[in-house]
Amino acid sequence: MDIAVIGSNMVDLITYTNQLPKAGETLEAPDFAIGCGGKGANQAVAAAKMGGRVIMVSKVGDDLFAPNTVANLQQQGVDTRFVTTAPGTSSGVAPIFVDDQSQNRILIIKGANQQLKPADVDAAAGALKSCQLMILQLEIPLETVYYAIDFARQHDIRVILNPAPAVADLDIAYACKCDFFMPNETELEILTGMPVGSDEEIKRAGQTLLKRGLKNLIITMGARGSLWMSGDSVHQVAPTAVKAVDTSGAGDAFIGCFAQMLVKTGDIATAMTQASAYAACSVTGRGTQRAYPDADTFQRFLNLN
Repeated sequence: MDIAVIGSNMVDLITYTNQLPKAGETLEAPDFAIGCGGKGANQAVAAAKMGGRVIMVSKVGDDLFAPNTVANLQQQGVDTRFVTTAPGTSSGVAPIFVDDQSQNRILIIKGANQQLKPADVDAAAGALKSCQLMILQLEIPLETVYYAIDFARQHDIRVILNPAPAVADLDIAYACKCDFFMPNETELEILTGMPVGSDEEIKRAGQTLLKRGLKNLIITMGARGSLWMSGDSVHQVAPTAVKAVDTSGAGDAFIGCFAQMLVKTGDIATAMTQASAYAACSVTGRGTQRAYPDADTFQRFLNLN
């Protein structure tokens, strides 16, 4: 395996609406869809669709959502040997509301994801040791994230930490053990307590984290592209202009593609450029994983853009 994803899976319950209801109000929404999501699963699927050999360590509930979640990962080319069931627990669920401006609002119920423990990392140790890169997010317990980072360090595995959803009490010392720290601008604001309304403000906020010891800080900024900061150097990637239909999971698309391209090319700037375009392609379709292109579809998108 090339890439290990230790993280969450969710069932996306997506409502497309022109207007969100007020308190006590009932409105009719024009459309609804059920999809497979969760930050960990999204990133695993994006990397696999781009040709990566990906293994996932995750937990599902013992409900009717679980078999479909596992089958979907397998169909997308993700190794699910270590996606296991948490008895007496619901699967993770994410109600998502997408408005007529293609902006999304998301609630998450972690469910079985809360049961992913350090012991699950140990159970997968033999397979994990052969991986070149590990991807982590924060929809699982922090103790498991920290344990996985230490495991990766012990076995010379590079680590991407996506601090999402952001938690203000994240131990930056552990973030500094990672090779790549990859928040979006909102998460950067939560982690630093600094404004991020402009590119210059984002750079100032990022600089405060670099001064604390981060190696590589890559900030995804949606329609404004992405920014890589390391030491005193700053590299910005312009966005690919598209007509967005649904922005859900775009950041996960970026990270999954970035991971695979990094493993493939070894070049951070190239991986960022490809990931930015991949994320742009993903927002032209509805949903998260279902909107992620495979390598051939992505190449056709690049040829047209």
